[in-house]
Amino acid sequence: MALWFRRSRPRAQAPTLRARDAAVAALKIDLHELTPPADHFLGQCAALHLTFFEQLSHAAANAPLVADKDALARAAGLMLDRYRALVARIDQHRLDRSATMQPHLAGVGEFERRVMGADWHEQVASAHVTIGFLTDFWLNLAAGLERDDREAVEQALGNDDVEDTLHAIVARSIAANPRLASRLALWCRRLVGDTLLQARTALVMHDDHTRDEAQIEPVFTELIGRHTRRMDRLGLTA
Repeated sequence: MALWFRRSRPRAQAPTLRARDAAVAALKIDLHELTPPADHFLGQCAALHLTFFEQLSHAAANAPLVADKDALARAAGLMLDRYRALVARIDQHRLDRSATMQPHLAGVGEFERRVMGADWHEQVASAHVTIGFLTDFWLNLAAGLERDDREAVEQALGNDDVEDTLHAIVARSIAANPRLASRLALWCRRLVGDTLLQARTALVMHDDHTRDEAQIEPVFTELIGRHTRRMDRLGLTA
């Protein structure tokens, strides 16, 4: 797998859910009718999180400050924890990890290519936007899984420390060099379209296109709203 930075029914309560999960649960319409089977869901989500781990590890290796190296290394560790939890669930289904993830690697690789940044600052901003957006998406999509799978996914992805860590790094970078703000604002806007397209690849679409879009539109609108609030926290225009 190529590295990112070579230049892309009622919800059961899980005992460890945090503020992020409550916000995702408040989406107007869930995507449970468009949720793929468990093997597809877990394979694509695991492949994506393996990529997130690679992304953050690479960013840590290239960080200019020790504080940023440390923070990114810890964030990478949390992504690795998510990945391990997802593949553990694959194992519980008695599925082969490699075979379950392999069909999704080409799509993940194309996503990597599209969202890779031109420099370290854009790379960290990419991580902040794409990990935050897609974590919210996968938590919402889990509504259509069986209870045990849904709760396993919610527990694996419910930790929002990664978002706080990446926010702090980007905020420090902008404070140290305010001229970054306009460039990163433009870059983060460009990321939204490709991240939405990546999310849509996980959905199981039906013959009734109008009905599918009626379910997707309000969810994606809310996800974009959460992205806008992330950008507002940084003082960037989404």
